[in-house]
Amino acid sequence: MAAPGSAGRLASLPLRFPSAVSLRSLRRVAGALALSAALQAVAADRTAVTPAAGAATVENRIVAEPRARDHRRVDYYIDDAGKEQPVRTASDWAKRRADIVVGLCATMGEVPDRRSLGPVRYTLVEGSRAEGPGFTREKIMVDADDGGDRIPAWLLRPTSATPGKRGPAVIALHQTHFRFGKDEIIGLAGSPNLAYARELVQRGFVVIAPEFPSLGEYKYDFSKDRYPSGTLKGVWNHLRCVDLLTELPEVDPNRIAAIGHSLGGHNAIWLSVVDERIRAVVSSCGWTAIPFYKNGDLTGWEGERYFPWILARYGNDPARVPWDFPEMLAALAPRGFFSNSPLGDTNFAVEGVRRSIAEASKIYALFGATERIQVRYPDCGHDFPPEVREEAYRFIEATLASP
Repeated sequence: MAAPGSAGRLASLPLRFPSAVSLRSLRRVAGALALSAALQAVAADRTAVTPAAGAATVENRIVAEPRARDHRRVDYYIDDAGKEQPVRTASDWAKRRADIVVGLCATMGEVPDRRSLGPVRYTLVEGSRAEGPGFTREKIMVDADDGGDRIPAWLLRPTSATPGKRGPAVIALHQTHFRFGKDEIIGLAGSPNLAYARELVQRGFVVIAPEFPSLGEYKYDFSKDRYPSGTLKGVWNHLRCVDLLTELPEVDPNRIAAIGHSLGGHNAIWLSVVDERIRAVVSSCGWTAIPFYKNGDLTGWEGERYFPWILARYGNDPARVPWDFPEMLAALAPRGFFSNSPLGDTNFAVEGVRRSIAEASKIYALFGATERIQVRYPDCGHDFPPEVREEAYRFIEATLASP
């Protein structure tokens, strides 16, 4: 686990992974992930039955609540008898992890089944292809589903790629910017410190950079869609973009990462909680423990782009929200997680980050993978400074290169 950095310094840790991540540990991880997927399916089924204890109805929807109630702690689960049990094994953790997904879905909605959609359809935007130093880029329009919605996205390919060889890929998510949107992270507008999509393609990654609904050129009316939250719509779109990456002949589907800043930072986390194909996650200025977000004022998260149910079901009360970021980070284990959490970020207080990292690290320790959760505390505001970006990129490379 990365130790909290002192003011004005970066917390520095090596990027080598410990020998404790043995073949036996990896086999144990694989079993846990398989069990987790099965338990998530069971948890999802709970929303289809009549309301009972731990369930509620919102807008004629039956929504399950997680069994666990203390979302600051991750080292326990609730058994079928309703009793708290300690998490001691990977199978114990799989039970809690499934419950965590239930809690997330209680605020954003259940992820729809996309198996019937088949391969992702997309078209190239005529005249959008351009070359940069070490890469090509082209704008694509990705079919989100069969309903006609299309996701504007940039697709960046490194010119250094070896023909016929599959390489790593990244889904890069942008911050809230109504005009720049996805253009900022490929270096066409905005802050140079946020051009991480361009910098990653120059390091040899295939990168897809989708627009978030209602931002940039993506005109979208949340009130007319089938999704109960903008967060779920974002997760759905990002799942389809990852589907597309896995279908590209030059991409290794086992070497995919997610990165984002601010809005993109928390969406990278939520996407990766529900999509275990993503092996490394970088979140910049994207999170803190919920009670520490703007001193517990969740007004910014009640809107249609985020979680309307946080107001409708939970009254914007941090103590009632059925999940917290210690759980989100732990749900990523033993996959890689790297956080850029500046000391001067007034949205996402560092104290909540420190507490969450310490708690989630318990689950990384369970898998013998404590080096796979790292955090840096630069002395700046809501930004992604060059030295931290460099560390984040090396973290992604090291994580995806590991067995």
